[in-house]
Amino acid sequence: MFFVIASNYFAVLAPQITGYVISLVQLQLPGSKASTAADSHDALVQSYIHWINEFHVNFGWLIAICSMTILLIALVRSILMFLMRQTIIVMSRHIEFDQKNEIYNKYQQLDTAFYKTHSTGDLMNRMSEDVSRVRMFTGPAVMYLVNLITLIGFCVINMLKKDIQLTLIVLAPLPILAVTIYWVNSIINKKSEIIQSNLSDLTTNAQESYSGIRVIKSFVQEKAMLGFFEKNSSAYKSNAISLAKVEAMYFPSMALLIGISTLLTIFVGGIQAMNDTSKVGMIVEFVIYINMLTFPVSAIGWTASMIQRAAASQKRINEFLLVKPTIVESKSVRQLPVLSGSIQFNNINFTYPNTGIQAIRDFSLSISAGEKILILGKTGSGKTTIAQLLMRFYEPDSGYISIGDIPLQKITFNQLRSQISYVQQDVFLFSDTIAQNIRFGVSKDCTIEKVKEAAKFANVHNDIEGFELQYDTLIGERGVTLSGGQKQRISIARALIKDPSIILFDDCLSAVDAKTENEIISHLYNYLEEKTAIIITHRIFSGFTFDKIIVLNDGFIAEMGNHQALMAQNGYYAALYNLQLSTQDR
Repeated sequence: MFFVIASNYFAVLAPQITGYVISLVQLQLPGSKASTAADSHDALVQSYIHWINEFHVNFGWLIAICSMTILLIALVRSILMFLMRQTIIVMSRHIEFDQKNEIYNKYQQLDTAFYKTHSTGDLMNRMSEDVSRVRMFTGPAVMYLVNLITLIGFCVINMLKKDIQLTLIVLAPLPILAVTIYWVNSIINKKSEIIQSNLSDLTTNAQESYSGIRVIKSFVQEKAMLGFFEKNSSAYKSNAISLAKVEAMYFPSMALLIGISTLLTIFVGGIQAMNDTSKVGMIVEFVIYINMLTFPVSAIGWTASMIQRAAASQKRINEFLLVKPTIVESKSVRQLPVLSGSIQFNNINFTYPNTGIQAIRDFSLSISAGEKILILGKTGSGKTTIAQLLMRFYEPDSGYISIGDIPLQKITFNQLRSQISYVQQDVFLFSDTIAQNIRFGVSKDCTIEKVKEAAKFANVHNDIEGFELQYDTLIGERGVTLSGGQKQRISIARALIKDPSIILFDDCLSAVDAKTENEIISHLYNYLEEKTAIIITHRIFSGFTFDKIIVLNDGFIAEMGNHQALMAQNGYYAALYNLQLSTQDR
């Protein structure tokens, strides 16, 4: 701001020196008289004029010295303007950097329920487009605002010193300008919010189409999806054009009002100059001031528009920044060196907040360290919910979960999730190499030997070795270049490389054939020998001996026991086992 003010101060010195030079030229004409306006110059300009007059140089040299002075002033102002942009614009980039990091960090703190009610496209738009508009405020808008205030202030003060009446006349159109700005910006603000909302819808539509392109092509819905996109695009276009039309009204209005001020200066000043030739220099000075005011006055609307847009964008950003996660760490959490493998579910009840569906009812289960647990059930019976509650992606409505007699609320998120490996039903792989995807949850210095060992346990090593680049193969977005079974096995390897005390498998072998499944199970049986394992599935692993088998039905524990006990009950488990056995025999 210092550089802005300083550069504008030097800017208003040039018109005063120009006016002085014009007055000197006017004195060379017959019948002209000296101007008394020199007394109203800035103190620095008065000192400069006094210093020049002491040299008693001829008229030609005087003009040359004044011209060089004006060039020097322009050079100094250019340097100040360079420093102005190097400070305030660079600062705005730092703010943009910090704000994007703050938003990204906030997104990672928000819980699973938040992401079920907000689209990815909207989240991305707030981080990119909205933050960009806020940066335009913290940088250019602030710079232009300070610039126009100081430049207008310096110009008006110098004009008032010279001629109050002429100043009031030439600045008369400014109140009309102020009313126009207020009216236009109130419209711009409303339209900007609508446009940002339209842009979020458009981004979401595009993001979902790109992610689900194979589904779109499979169902021959390209035309329908294009129509849907065109509808959203048309809404954005119409609102954007409407905003552009409003803004287009402003700039011609600015040019008109500045033009009127210039004409008034020349007309009224010309009349004064006809009566008093000594005022010619002052009239020239006024014309220069009016031209200098052209950009800052016209920039009022642009700056106000940026401020209004930034306000609308910051409001959208704050909607997420002010959201408090429903699941937070307690201040009294304990930092434990190693978690015990024993788990207790005590009278758990849970209802999904976004749907109102009660997924778990009076669920109690005690798991000792090293036990292998199988959770069976139909789709929607609550199997996956058990895993998500254990990972604290959700909090139970009632009851509590503990590990080693320590409630989950007393354990840090990092401690809990770093020592539990969770292979999710919906496999997600990053657009990176296979090796990087497998070592995702461990330190970056994890050796390739450990990566290969985990891949062997997951029965995917041979597949990877068959690729041209092997473990350095890029797998594309969400692992698009791999088969479903390969993606599942890589996600299993990613879980195994952590060497956790507790591991959760949530229907993670649904995309592999029976032979591959048996091979994976045999490898896992040796790997999981001393670990607590919870395997969630809708089918039975006959080659795996489980300590407890839990059958869920509508959130309740319908059956519980080992294989022999449940077969003796001749219930759901026995029926499913016999059906699966008869299918395999065929």
